[in-house]
Amino acid sequence: MSHSTDKEHLEEGSKLRLDYSKLKQVGTAQENVLPVVVQDAVTREVLIMCYANRLALEKSIETRIATFWSTSRNELWVKGATSGDLLRVEEIRVNCEQNSVLYLVTPLGQGACHTKGSNHRSRKSCYYRRIDETGELGFLR
Repeated sequence: MSHSTDKEHLEEGSKLRLDYSKLKQVGTAQENVLPVVVQDAVTREVLIMCYANRLALEKSIETRIATFWSTSRNELWVKGATSGDLLRVEEIRVNCEQNSVLYLVTPLGQGACHTKGSNHRSRKSCYYRRIDETGELGFLR
């Protein structure tokens, strides 16, 4: 019998366990970063939310491949470099206060999320669950 890890419960479970401490962790990171919302350029589905430092944004502009700053590993992160699920940057937008950016992308692989669905393929979006009217967490169909 295998035991599920906390990460499996977090990513695949149906119990709501929101991480309200994430921004504190980001605030004490070694790099100055800003949030990056990543949206499919055609469907407008939100795929993922990440962080970018100046170098990551410059690389995204230069290569037209979505690049971020990993706040957990403290390193540059090219989304899809190992999985093949690259995101081609079509447009970069800046919010009114210039404290977040939006990447409009074309997915070049199976999906944008590092988790896999029941078909063992990368999920298209990191937003694959929803909170229902009773406050319970459930998978989208």
